[in-house]
Amino acid sequence: MKIFRAEEPQVIYVLRIIFEVIWVLLRLNLEIIKSLFRVVVPQDRKDVKGDIVLVTGAGHGMGREIATRFGKLGAKVVCVDINSKGNEETISLIKKNKGEAYAYLCDVTDRSAVMQLAEKVERDVGQVDILVNNAGIMPCKPVLKQTEKEIRATMEINVNGNLWMIQAFLPAMLDRNSGHIVAMSSMAGKMGLRNLVPYCGSKYAVRGIMESLAVELHEDPRNTNGIFNLLSPSAGRILTDFIGTGLDPHDN
Repeated sequence: MKIFRAEEPQVIYVLRIIFEVIWVLLRLNLEIIKSLFRVVVPQDRKDVKGDIVLVTGAGHGMGREIATRFGKLGAKVVCVDINSKGNEETISLIKKNKGEAYAYLCDVTDRSAVMQLAEKVERDVGQVDILVNNAGIMPCKPVLKQTEKEIRATMEINVNGNLWMIQAFLPAMLDRNSGHIVAMSSMAGKMGLRNLVPYCGSKYAVRGIMESLAVELHEDPRNTNGIFNLLSPSAGRILTDFIGTGLDPHDN
């Protein structure tokens, strides 16, 4: 008599998938509870009307949503992206709602280009009040199937891009003791996720950068207003617009 049973490795694989989904949902619910608490006990809202807000990766997805929202709130929005077509579309959306917006083409992985960007923006628009480091990519596949190009791009855009923008725009904020730096993290910055090894590593790095920056700025006598913010957005509806973008801007 032959006895057939499911192969143990396959059963374990399925159980692991189920466990990971449950764990992600639990962590997500915790973030929702925290957000609800902030609704019940809200912080004072900042009036951004007239403020200069720079958003990287503004040509699509979360960056576009952030840029257009700031535009509706009356901010002067500086849209930065490597994709000129998408960036101009965002500008059009903001201006359609009678907002004020400016488009700049820049590769955030190029430090010299970022430094030049800071000079151009200050000359053309003014000193940035709020810097939103949103530019990022998320190749989704097993780590052994990710190419060198994908891994390098993930780290250079998601991590180095944050550092170059901070180095370019923080000095002016400290000089006038005013400003905000916002970084975009995610659940991938709080826990490991399947098929997102480089991306998770980059988002853990973003949290580390911002938490360390907060400590460093806290000890800086020029900073008495708290130049620091870290956002962990829940943006499932635009996730598909984010996955895999940015590797070849000329094809997007």
